Amino acid sequence: MALSLGWKAPRNRCGLLLQAVRSSGLLLFPCGRCPWRGAGSFLDPEIKAFLEENTEVTSSGSLTPEIQLRLLTPRCKFWWERADLWPYSDPYWAIYWPGGQALSRYLLDNPDVVRGKSVLDLGSGCGATAIAAKMSGASRILANDIDPIAGMAITLNCELNRLNPFPILIQNILNLEQDKWDLVVLGDMFYDENLADSLHQWLKKCFWTYRTRVLIGDPGRPQFSGHSIQHHLHKVVEYSLLEPTRQENSGLTTSTVWDFQP
Repeated sequence: MALSLGWKAPRNRCGLLLQAVRSSGLLLFPCGRCPWRGAGSFLDPEIKAFLEENTEVTSSGSLTPEIQLRLLTPRCKFWWERADLWPYSDPYWAIYWPGGQALSRYLLDNPDVVRGKSVLDLGSGCGATAIAAKMSGASRILANDIDPIAGMAITLNCELNRLNPFPILIQNILNLEQDKWDLVVLGDMFYDENLADSLHQWLKKCFWTYRTRVLIGDPGRPQFSGHSIQHHLHKVVEYSLLEPTRQENSGLTTSTVWDFQP
């Protein structure tokens, strides 16, 4: 499992992250009016073909079998290749992380949380939580990630689930002027202390400026469980992870949704 040893399990290569967030951003599908059947035409054909060839469409092994995703699995070539052979930035989007699984499961089981509301999915990755929000009736969605390839993967995953693509912002949103959202969701983002501090301050401002509700998904990583944000969290629900997810995440067994109440 050469590639996974190179980047997957820890999700803590903050040097690459900090380099990436300084890059310029773009907004894909800013009007949110791209029809489902035409979504693929907006993707770079070469990258689209590469992603389709080197990921597997799957809905098994996670908390949300209702959602199909293109992911890296043991049946994919690059699961076993050396990490440096992957031609793009580290594919964090190609793993369905446990915090995102918990958030997505919660939104699917509790559609009233998002129905008719505006939702920002911060650090969207594969886009599963934004997709869950769309399936549950959110009126406006923005998926945000710093990796352009993640934006393309999110669009492909919308196709898989027969959803109209929603807007995708490829930029470090923490550096931008805040917008008004009814709900902000973020999963597996507290994996680096400096990033955790920045997120904490940004989320507090979001809450106090717009009274935005904030839901955080995390499987109990030490950077999260030991952070001062713990003083402002209310546990909403805890899920037991399925065995494939446990194996991919160093034996983590549960994932929790937290309500941020500063």
